[in-house]
Amino acid sequence: MPLFPIKTCVVCGEEFELKPDKPGFANRCPECTEEEMEAQREKLDADQRKEKSEMDAARRETIRNMLYRKES
Repeated sequence: MPLFPIKTCVVCGEEFELKPDKPGFANRCPECTEEEMEAQREKLDADQRKEKSEMDAARRETIRNMLYRKES
C-alpha cells in the first residue's frame, strides 16, 4: 500500500505518487512539472521586466484601493 496518494498526470496521463515535498502542480507528474517550470523561467529583456513591474504596481494599487475604499 503506497504511503502517498496516487494521482494521474493531466498532461501525459502517467500515474505518480503525490509527495508533500513535490514542487509545482499537484495534478502533474514531476517530469511535466519540471518542463512547465523551465518554460516559465524564460529570460525577460529590460523592456519586458519594466512592463511587468509597472503592471504589478498598478495591480497592487488597484487591489489596495478596492480593499480600503471608504464607502460614502
